[in-house]
Amino acid sequence: MSCHTTDFKGSVIDALQEAIERQIPDSQAEVSGGGGHFNISVLSPAFASKNMLECQRMVYSAISHLMAGDAAPVHAVDSLKTGIPPDSSNASA
Repeated sequence: MSCHTTDFKGSVIDALQEAIERQIPDSQAEVSGGGGHFNISVLSPAFASKNMLECQRMVYSAISHLMAGDAAPVHAVDSLKTGIPPDSSNASA
């Protein structure tokens, strides 16, 4: 894991998860990593009508404040996976 200087206080993983789940409707985010590099997986029914790039843009929009500036707590997202929850396709049945 690389060393990344930041002045952020608290858990970056928690901050990422909370930002995503706050901005993307009915989402469940899993975040791992550290040292400025993170892996993110997000499930949300809001992704159902979107293509992969639109889904990724939604996630990056939610966390952009954590990636801004020279001492940002998030330097890179090494892996970003998005999808819809398995049970959301049966929700209207």
